[in-house]
Amino acid sequence: MDQRNTMVLLLLLLLFQVLFIAAQNSNQDFTALSSLTEFWENKPPNWVGTDPCGGSWDGIGCTKSRVTAIQLSSMNLKGSLTDDIGRLTELRTLDLSFNKGMSGRIPAEIGNLRNLQTLSLVGCDFFGPIPDSLGALNQLTFLALNLNRLSGPIPRTFGNLSNVDWLDISENQIEGPIPISDEQGPGLDMLLKTEHFHFGGNLLSGQVQPKLFSSNMILKHLLLDNNNLSGSIPDTIGLVKTLTAIRYDHNNMTGEVPSSIRNLTKLTDLNLGNNNLNGSMPDLTELNSLATVDLSNNSFNSSSIPSWASSLPYLTTLTLENTGLQGKIPTSLFSQPNIETVILRNNQLNGTLDVSNYTPNLALVDLGANKITDFVQKSQKITLNITLVGNPICLETGAGSQSYCINSQNSITYSTVPNNCIPPPCSSDMVSSPNCKCAFPYTGVLTSRVLGFSNFGNISYFKDLEHGLLATFQSHGLPVDSVSLNNPFWNSSSGYFRLDLKVFPSQSDRFNRTGVVSISFVLSNQIYEAPEFFNPYYFSSSSSYDFSAEASSSSKINKGIIAGAVAAGVVILVLSIFVIFVIRQKKITKAFDPFANWEQNNSSGSAPHIKGARWFSFEELKKYTNNFPDANAIGVGGYGKVYQAVLPSGELVAIKRASQESMQGAVEFKTEIELLSRVHHKNLVGLVGFCYDKGEQMLVYEYVPNGTIMDSLSGKSGIRMNWIRRLKVAVGAARGLAYLHELADPPIIHRDIKSSNILLDDHLNAKVADFGLSKLKDSDRGHITTQVKGTLGYMDPEYYMTQQLTEKSDVYSFGVTMLELVTARKPIEQGKFIVREVLGIMDRSKELYNLHALIDPMIKQEGNPKGLEKFVDLALKCVNDHAEDRPTMADVVKEIENILQLAGFNPNAESTSTSEAYENASGGKIFHLDIDKDFSYTSVFPPVKVEPQ
Repeated sequence: MDQRNTMVLLLLLLLFQVLFIAAQNSNQDFTALSSLTEFWENKPPNWVGTDPCGGSWDGIGCTKSRVTAIQLSSMNLKGSLTDDIGRLTELRTLDLSFNKGMSGRIPAEIGNLRNLQTLSLVGCDFFGPIPDSLGALNQLTFLALNLNRLSGPIPRTFGNLSNVDWLDISENQIEGPIPISDEQGPGLDMLLKTEHFHFGGNLLSGQVQPKLFSSNMILKHLLLDNNNLSGSIPDTIGLVKTLTAIRYDHNNMTGEVPSSIRNLTKLTDLNLGNNNLNGSMPDLTELNSLATVDLSNNSFNSSSIPSWASSLPYLTTLTLENTGLQGKIPTSLFSQPNIETVILRNNQLNGTLDVSNYTPNLALVDLGANKITDFVQKSQKITLNITLVGNPICLETGAGSQSYCINSQNSITYSTVPNNCIPPPCSSDMVSSPNCKCAFPYTGVLTSRVLGFSNFGNISYFKDLEHGLLATFQSHGLPVDSVSLNNPFWNSSSGYFRLDLKVFPSQSDRFNRTGVVSISFVLSNQIYEAPEFFNPYYFSSSSSYDFSAEASSSSKINKGIIAGAVAAGVVILVLSIFVIFVIRQKKITKAFDPFANWEQNNSSGSAPHIKGARWFSFEELKKYTNNFPDANAIGVGGYGKVYQAVLPSGELVAIKRASQESMQGAVEFKTEIELLSRVHHKNLVGLVGFCYDKGEQMLVYEYVPNGTIMDSLSGKSGIRMNWIRRLKVAVGAARGLAYLHELADPPIIHRDIKSSNILLDDHLNAKVADFGLSKLKDSDRGHITTQVKGTLGYMDPEYYMTQQLTEKSDVYSFGVTMLELVTARKPIEQGKFIVREVLGIMDRSKELYNLHALIDPMIKQEGNPKGLEKFVDLALKCVNDHAEDRPTMADVVKEIENILQLAGFNPNAESTSTSEAYENASGGKIFHLDIDKDFSYTSVFPPVKVEPQ
C-alpha cells in the first residue's frame, strides 16, 4: 500500500472515530435526559426519537450534538430532579422555573455541571437543604432559587461562586447566619463580582459580620428584609459604595445606624424599618440620590424632623412612622419637587399642619396619632389625601366629619386601556388584548422588591413599564402583540408591589411552547431591564399555559369548503342524536346530576344549589389519587383516611374519604357541603369540592403544605417557630375562629380546636382545619346538634356537666393551644395538665411570671420576648373554669393584635402574599395530620365537673 493510500485510510479512521465519539456523546445525553425525565408528567409532546439535538425537541438547546440548554419554564411539569441531571456535563443553562409540580430535593449531583452558567428554579416546590455541591459551579453567573420551600443554612461553599452576578434565595425557609470566610472554609465575603444579594423572606438569624462587606465588592442590591437577623448594622457597609438599594427591615437589628452610611452616595432606596435600632436618627444629608426612605418603628432618640427630609432632591417617599419625632412640621417638607408620600404616624408632632404650598406630585400625607391642633390647606378642593385621625384637631366638635379625620384607604387602581379600538366580545376562555384581539395571553405577576415611587395615580409609571416590556419582547424577536398591566397591589408591611401581567400573542391566538419558554426566560432571568423605580423585580407565572389546542389562525383550510362537505353528515348525525336523546333523556339527566339520587331535603324538596364547590365523580378522584394508595394517605382517623392528590390544573388537594362506619345520611352530607361552600376566610382551610358517587362520601380541601403547628412545635416539620411567628400563628387562627363564630351563616362551633387542627400554608400563615356539620350551632339552644367529638386536654370542663358546647368551649380549647405555643408541650404530658402546671408555678411578680421551666427553650433564646406575659394572661382568661368569664374570640383577636404591636410588629402584616388563594400548592413533602387521636363523646357523661387529667 503506497503512502497516499495509507494517509487516506488514516483520515477515514480518524473521521470514523470523531463521528463515533460524537454519536456516543449524543447518545449519552439522550440516555441521561430519558432517565432524568422518565417520571415527569407533561413533557413536550415532540420529545420523540433518540436525538434530542435533532432540532425538534422543545426546550432543548444543543451545541455540536451536546445538550447545552434545558429551558422548560411554565410547562406545567410535574416530577423531581434526580441525580441523572449530573450526567449532562455540557449543560450551560437549566431553567425549570414556574413548574409548581416540580418538587423534591435538589440533588447533589447538580454540582457536576461545571459548565453551568444559568440555574433558575424559581417558583417550583423544591424543599430540603441547598446542596453544598452548588459551590463547585464556578462558571455560574445567574443563580435563582427563590419562591420554593428550601431550608437549612446558606452553603458556605457559595463563596466559591466567583463569577456569580445574581444570587437570589429569597422567600424560602433558609436559616442560620450569613456565612463568611474563615479557617473552616469560604464565605459570601469572597463574592466580589456579585451585584445582587437577595435573601429576604427567610429565617436567617444571627449577626451580619463586618467582614461580609469590603471596598472590593460591586454589590448593588442588599436585600435582607423579613428575617430574624440581630445585632448591629456593620460599619463596613459604608465601604460598598456601589450600593443602590438596602433592605434591612423586619428584623431584630439593634444599635445605632452607622455613620458610614453617608458614604453610599449612589443609594436610591433605604429601608431599615421595623427593627430595634436606637441612638440618633441617621444623617442622610449627603445621599442626594435617595428616592425612598423608611426608618419606621425603631427606638431612635426623640428629635425634630431632620433637615435632610426637606432637602433630598429626588425623594419620593418618606416613611418615619413611630420614630420619636416631635415639634413642628416644616412646610418645606411638602414642596420638594418629587415628593409623593409622607408618612409620619404615631409620633409627637404638634402645632399646625400647613400644606398650602405643596408639589403637584404629592398624593398622601399621613400624620395620624400625633398632636396636630390646626390645619391650613391650599383650597377646599384639595385633591391631596390627608390623614389626621388620632390628633387633637379631630377631637374638636364637628371635626369628626372632616375627610382628614376619617380613616380612608389610598386605593390603587390601574388597568391598561385599549389602543384606540373597541374590545370585541371574546369567548369565556379568551381575553381581549390592548389591540382589541381575542387571544389566550400568558399571565403572571411582576413584583418590585424596592419600589421607587408611591403616587399610584401617576399612570406614567405604568406606561413606562408597558412600553419597556413590549420593546424587550419584540427586540428579541418574540411573537408578542401587546402587553397589559392591571390589579396593582402595594403590601405596605412587606414592602413589595405587585402587578398582574398579561402578554398577548401575535400571528395567532395563542403561544406555542417555544414562545412561552422564551417570554418566561426573558422575565425570570432579568433579560428585561425594568426602570430604576421598579428594580429589583421578579416575575412569577400565575398559571399553567394551555397548549392543548392549536391556534385558530394557523388553520389554512377554507371554512366554507368544510361546511359544505360535512353539511349532509351533520344533518344525519343531529337527527340520530335527537332520537337517542329523547329515548335516554331521563337516564342521562340522572347520571350527570350529582344530587339526583340523594334523599330529598324535607325543607326544600330539591337538590341544593352550591356555589364555589365542585362536584367530582368517584372515577375522577380515583384517577387523581392513583387509586387511593396508602402511600398517598396523609392522615387516618375515625372518619376515614385523608389522601393527597393533584388535580389536572396542577392544584394540590387533600381528599377526606369517609369510611363506611362514619358516613352521614344524604341530607346531612348535603347540608355540610352547603355550609362549607359558604365559608371563605384566609385563615380557614377552603373547600374545593366534594364527591357523592358510587356509595362514597368525600370532601376535597385545599392542600396546606407546611403541616400543623404541632409538627412545628415538636420539630417534626423543621420549621423554626420564633416568638413573633408564634404570635402571628395565634392571631391568624383566632381570626379564623372569630369568623366561624360571628360571620359564618349559620354560626359554627368548631368543637375540636387543637394544635394539630391548625395548619401552616406556604408563607406560614395559620389555617384552621376540620370544621363542618358536627359543629353547627343550634340557634335555639346554643349547642351542638349532632354527635360531639373532642380531644383530651382541650375539652371545656363545663361540657362534662352541661353536655353542651358553645363558642366559649372553642375559646377554652384555643387557650390551651396558646399555652402550647408558649411551652411547646402537649396539653397532657406524663399525666400532667399544662393549665395546672402553669398556674402551679406562675408568679406575676417575677420575670416572665416565673415560667422559665415551662417556656420553650427556643423562645428563651431570644432573650425576653415582648408580650409573653400578656399572652399568658390572655391564655389563662380563655381557660377560665366558668364560660361566662372567658373572652369571645373577637376579644382574643384584639388582644393578640395588641400584643403583636407591643412586640413591634404590625398585626395586619402578612408574609409575602400571593395573588391566588393557593397559587403555590404543589407536590412535595407530606405531613401526616394528627387526626388519629380523635375520640367521641356519646351518651355517657360524668355526673360532676371534671378537669382534664
